[in-house]
Amino acid sequence: MADSHNESVTWLTQEAYDRLKAEFEYLSGPGRTDIAKKIEDAREEGDLKENGGYHAAKDEQGKMEARIYHLHQIIENARVGEAPRTEGVVGPGMTVTVSFQGDDEEVTFLLASREESGAPIDVYSPKSPLGAAINGKKIGEKASYTMPNGRSNTVEILEAVPYIGN
Repeated sequence: MADSHNESVTWLTQEAYDRLKAEFEYLSGPGRTDIAKKIEDAREEGDLKENGGYHAAKDEQGKMEARIYHLHQIIENARVGEAPRTEGVVGPGMTVTVSFQGDDEEVTFLLASREESGAPIDVYSPKSPLGAAINGKKIGEKASYTMPNGRSNTVEILEAVPYIGN
């Protein structure tokens, strides 16, 4: 299976990779030290059962550890650069226009990692139900997928062109 369709690969720009790597390094270093100090300070305030500062710091620590794990997964599986792209074929890094069955409205979005913030258009993950269903499809083809509410939906690919940025 080619990297562009490998579900564990996340394609990132150098800027996004550097930003995520810096966040990971901060959270797993100074961030952990800061939260450990907050917990220790709150612990010194006394009874832990009724200590709101302690519980808030522990909650913050849990969220931070989850973010560290998430960032580690992204960085481990990241490919920096652009996903291989073929005009007319849906894949990561493509601007895709689809129409939903039974609806005349067209929707255009970038198929890319949600970590690629700053795109001036909506970003759909290749791992989302819609993204996974259309990945590899050509203009004119239809794809069905199951929405989060459990209903099925069908889209037709109207356009797939490389994303060129702002």
